[in-house]
Amino acid sequence: MTTLPTILIADDDRSIRTVLTQALGRSGYQVRTTSSAATLWRWVEDGEGDLVITDVVMPDENGLDLVPRIKRIRPEMPVLVMSAQSTILTAVQSTQRGAFEYLPKPFDLGELLAIVDRALKQPAMQAPAEPSGAPEDNLPLIGRSAAMQEIYRVIARLTTTDLTVMITGESGSGKELVARALHDYGRRRQGPFVAINMAAIPRELIESELFGHERGAFTGAANRHVGRFEQAAGGTLFLDEIGDMPPEAQTRLLRVLQEGEFTTVGGRQPIRANARIVAATHRDLRVLIRSGQFREDLFYRLNVVPIRLPSLRERPGDIPLLAQHFLNRAQAEGLPSKTLAPEAMVRLSQYRWPGNVRELENLMRRLSALVPQSTISEEIIEAELSDRAIEDAPPPAGAEPPPDTPQALERVIERHVARLMTEAREAGEDGVLYDRVLAAFEAPLIRLVLGETRGNQIRAAALLGLNRNTLRKKIREHEIGVTRRVG
Repeated sequence: MTTLPTILIADDDRSIRTVLTQALGRSGYQVRTTSSAATLWRWVEDGEGDLVITDVVMPDENGLDLVPRIKRIRPEMPVLVMSAQSTILTAVQSTQRGAFEYLPKPFDLGELLAIVDRALKQPAMQAPAEPSGAPEDNLPLIGRSAAMQEIYRVIARLTTTDLTVMITGESGSGKELVARALHDYGRRRQGPFVAINMAAIPRELIESELFGHERGAFTGAANRHVGRFEQAAGGTLFLDEIGDMPPEAQTRLLRVLQEGEFTTVGGRQPIRANARIVAATHRDLRVLIRSGQFREDLFYRLNVVPIRLPSLRERPGDIPLLAQHFLNRAQAEGLPSKTLAPEAMVRLSQYRWPGNVRELENLMRRLSALVPQSTISEEIIEAELSDRAIEDAPPPAGAEPPPDTPQALERVIERHVARLMTEAREAGEDGVLYDRVLAAFEAPLIRLVLGETRGNQIRAAALLGLNRNTLRKKIREHEIGVTRRVG
């Protein structure tokens, strides 16, 4: 007779113990529960159980401290860690100490059952690592939303690797903070963290900044210059706004990623590259690839582990936490202490934050410095956000750019795309926006060109820069009537 796997559960919340007992029991497992870390440890020492599920905060001991002890005497036993603290530090420490998986509370029962099944089939064998020395009161990322919890879990899994990471997200959403967290909690944390913003450096200087140059390599090169790759040796190199990297530098970067070495500008001696690469961009690199502005092979070299950082409007539940965090930080820097009235916090959560986390941080810092009251009221927030709404609103009709200018065309396109975005969002349709926008502008473009060429498809294809067969296909797709006119 086959013995059913036994799950050991330690949590001081009786309702959670009851729910897990029922769910795991229905799935065919035997379950033992306790509210005591000491009891759990005794069971493990006695050789009981096949898998452990433990909370972090318990009356007699921190569950995280149990994990490496369990792994030392029972390395084959998977340990799942649950926590209502839900910070990046909890996720990272769970992984570093040997946990098979970390689950923030509240958790999805279906997900937990799937993890238990996977853990029992492929038991975790990793040895516990020493926790990083990152201070808990200065966490790099703030938020307890589901989107941020998933990012914490990804970062935690990457702390023991040197895999290349691509971070995408809107400007101001915190991409560099994610890059720093990958470094600060990773195994290269004793090395340097070196950042370079491709959009902030003149194109002709990017190769020199990245790879360095020798004395006399070009006019003005009076001394040898150490590039960012050398500066980042043993640590992490953060390539911000990678979508703005010029083609020549893209080619050299690809070679470094392929061969693991580089030469300085004007140099001949290869230098071994010894830095973890983390890249970031607010642009859609796949669009840049289609337009020939970004190398596809470089994209796949960089996009080994993609992390998409959500905009602030996608996680409004995190806004109160972030706002209070920024007020606390401002006070620590010497600005007056401020608190937000509950109504003010609600109003902050309703705003769309086009500038994302950076905009919220700037607002909290400004209010800390300028508002004389100790409590920031809803009226103060409303006045601030109203001013910003006016700044962000489209100009009145009289302020429209002159017709027949690129600015006027851009304004029309923006409005049309915004309408298509709204329609797609309301219909709950993902993955269709690009094709719809393309179709909306491609069809009238082809009609106009065919009108200009009087229906001559050979001349129209040449004018558009398309293959004739491609043009015919698009004419059929858009059901464009073609009449060849003579004269």
